[in-house]
Amino acid sequence: MAGCCDHPHDKKSAHDDHGHNHASAPCGPAPTALPDLPAPEAVAGGMRTPIRILQMDCPTEEALIRQALGHLPSVRHLEFNLMQRVLTVVHAPEALDTVLEAVRSLGFQPEVLTAGQPVTAAVTPPKPWWPLAVAGAAAIAAEAVSWRGLPEWLTAALALLAVASCGLTTYRKGWVALRHGNLNINALMSIAVTGALALRQWPEAAMVMVLFTVAELIEAKSLDRARHAIAGLMKLAPEIATVQQADGTWRDTAATAVTVGSLVRVKPGERIGLDGTIVQGRSTVNQAPITGESLPVDKGPGDAVFAGTINASGAFDYRVTAAANNTTLARIIHAVEEAQGAKAPTQRFVDQFARVYTPIVFAMALLVAMVPPLLMGGIWHDWIYKALVLLVIACPCALVISTPVTIVSGLAAAARHGILIKGGVYLEEGRKLVWLALDKTGTITHGKPVQTEFELRAEVDPALCRRLAASLAGRSDHPVSQAVAQAADRDGVTRESVEAFEALPGRGVRGVIGGQAYSLGNHRLVHELGRCTPELEARLDTLERQGKTVVLLVDDRQVLALFAVADTVKDSSRAAIAELHQLGVKTVMLTGDNPHTAEAIAQQVGIDQARGNQLPDDKLKAVETFAAEGPVGMVGDGINDAPALARADIGFAMGAMGTDTAIETADVALMDDDLRKLPAFIRLSRATHAVLVQNIVLALGLKAVFLVLTLMGLGSMWMAVFADVGASLLVVGNGLRLLRK
Repeated sequence: MAGCCDHPHDKKSAHDDHGHNHASAPCGPAPTALPDLPAPEAVAGGMRTPIRILQMDCPTEEALIRQALGHLPSVRHLEFNLMQRVLTVVHAPEALDTVLEAVRSLGFQPEVLTAGQPVTAAVTPPKPWWPLAVAGAAAIAAEAVSWRGLPEWLTAALALLAVASCGLTTYRKGWVALRHGNLNINALMSIAVTGALALRQWPEAAMVMVLFTVAELIEAKSLDRARHAIAGLMKLAPEIATVQQADGTWRDTAATAVTVGSLVRVKPGERIGLDGTIVQGRSTVNQAPITGESLPVDKGPGDAVFAGTINASGAFDYRVTAAANNTTLARIIHAVEEAQGAKAPTQRFVDQFARVYTPIVFAMALLVAMVPPLLMGGIWHDWIYKALVLLVIACPCALVISTPVTIVSGLAAAARHGILIKGGVYLEEGRKLVWLALDKTGTITHGKPVQTEFELRAEVDPALCRRLAASLAGRSDHPVSQAVAQAADRDGVTRESVEAFEALPGRGVRGVIGGQAYSLGNHRLVHELGRCTPELEARLDTLERQGKTVVLLVDDRQVLALFAVADTVKDSSRAAIAELHQLGVKTVMLTGDNPHTAEAIAQQVGIDQARGNQLPDDKLKAVETFAAEGPVGMVGDGINDAPALARADIGFAMGAMGTDTAIETADVALMDDDLRKLPAFIRLSRATHAVLVQNIVLALGLKAVFLVLTLMGLGSMWMAVFADVGASLLVVGNGLRLLRK
C-alpha cells in the first residue's frame, strides 16, 4: 500500500530528502491538526518521553523504528500511536539524545516537548501539485511514444523523467529500509520499478510509479478522515471565554488562561468553553456533543455545565471548576487517544501475520525469478518480470492498516454518541457478552426517591395530614423524608412550626406541632408505638412487594396517613433491557435493596434475574458465577461497584460526565444515564468485528487472485499496483463506514 507509508502531507523541513514523498504529492486536503504533545515524565525505570514523528503513520514505519530502537540497552519500552503519529519511549534518563539520533538515522524528524522548545498541536501543511502533474504527463507521453513506435531513447527519457519527478523520495526511503533489513513498500516498489527499467519496460515502470504516488494521495485523504474524527472532538470547546476581571468588567480571554474559580459569562448560542457550575441565570443546554442526548437540558443555579456543550437560549454566568486541560471534554479526548494505542485482538493477530507474510512472498518471488529459467528452461526476462509483479503484490499494508483505521473509526463513532470506550479490545470484545449485570440505584432507576402514594388511615383532614408530614419531613435529611417534603412543596402545601424535633435513627422522626406530638416513621416505628393493625400490616406488605418504602404519620392514638415512596424506573431502562434481550444478552440486577424491592423493579423493567441484599463482595461473587457461562459486563457507578466492575470482562460506568473516577476506571463510560447506550455499544462492537473480518478477506482475497493471475502469466505491474492500492482503498473506506454508525 502506498498511502499509509508515504504520507504526502508531512511537515516540510530540512529532512525532506529523507522524509516522505513531498515533491511528488499535490495539494492535499486541509492541513491536519494533531493534539498537543505531552511533556516527558519520570516513571519507574527512567523517563517516559512522547515523541511526535510526522512521517510515522503506518506499521511499516513502526517496524523500522522498532528495529532501530529495540536493540538499544537504554530503551525499556516502546508504545506506538500511528493515528496520532506519536511514539512514546521509556528510556534511561540520559539516553534521549541517543533515541532521537536513532530515529533521525531512519530519515524521520522527531519532535519532543522540552522547556526551551515546546511542541504544541502540529499542523501538516499541503504540498505542491506540479511534480505529480509533470510525472503523469511524462508517463502518458511515454506510453504514447511507445505505442506509435517512435525511438526507444525518447520513451526511456520520458519514463525516467516521470520516475524522477515522483519517485526519488521512494527510492531514498527504500534504501533506508533495505539498509535496516526491512522489506517495506518503499523497498519493494524501488526494486520493482528498477527491475522494470532494467528490463526496458519503460512505459510500465513510469506508470507504476505515477499510480503509486496517486494512490498515496487518495489513501492519505481517506486516512485523514479517521484522524479528523478525533480532531473534531478537540474543536468542540471554544478557544475564547468571556471572563469577569478583578474590577468587575468582562473581557475575552483564552480558555487555556482561565483559572479555576473564575466567573465566565455565556451568551445565547455560544459554546461553553470550560466545566463549571451556574451561579446566575437560566438556559437550556445542548449536551449532545458529549452525551449524545437528543434533547437540550434545562440548567439553572447550582447545575453543572461542561466544555464543548452549546448554550441554546438564555444567558448565564458560571464558576469554573476545571482548567482547560482537565475538563470532561479534555479527559474524553485523552481517553480516546490512549485507546488508539491499545491494540485489539484482531489487530495483534494481523501484525503478527504481517511479520511473516512479506518475507515469505519475497522468497517466493526469488524462486519465481530463478527456478523456472534454471531448471525448466524458462525465459529469464519473463520470469523476472513475474517476480517483480509479485514484489508489488507482497506489501501487506492493506491488511495491517485496515485494523487501526477500523478500530479508530469505531472509537470515534462511539465518542460522538456519548460512549467512551477505553481501548480497541473492549470495542471488539463487547460483541461476545452473554450476561450483563446492572446495579439498580442510578442505573436502572433515577436514584432519587419520589412520593408515589398518599393514603388516609383515619377520618382526618387530608390537607392537615400533608402539612404535618411535610413539616416533620422537612427537618430530616433522609432521602425518603425529603421525597415526602418535596412532593408537598410541589403541591403548594405550607409547613407548620415544629418544636422538640427529634430524629429516631433507623425508624423516623418526631416533634410537637401546635401542642400535639406527632411521629413520621417506618413500619418498625409503628410496631414500637403499638399502632399496627392486621389491615395496615397487609397494606404495608402489598406496597413493599411493589418495591416501595412506606412512612406513616402517627399521633398519640392512631395512624393518620401513609406515604409510599419509590425510586422510579427510567423510561429508557425498559427499552434498553428489551433491546439487550433482542441481541441475545441476558440481564441480572444486583442491588443492596431488599429482595422484594429488587424483584419488583426487575419485573417492571423485564430483567431476567434479580438479587437483593447484595454487598460489594456479593456482587463480585455473582459476577464470577455468571462468568462461568461466558463473558460478563457489569454496569455501575464506577466507584461503589468497583470489585464487580474490575472482575467483569467489561466494566461500564453510568453517567460518567464530569466524574474523574468513572472516566479513568471504567472500560466503557456512558456519558449520560441512558441505558440504551448499552445495546448501541454491543451493536457497534458487532459491526466493528464484521468490518474487520471483511477487510481481512478483501485484502488477502484480492492479493490471492492477482497472485494466481501473475503465475498464470496474466498479471502485469500496473495491475499489481491497482490490486495493492485497490485493496487498501477498499479496506480503509470500509473501516470509515463505522463513522456513520
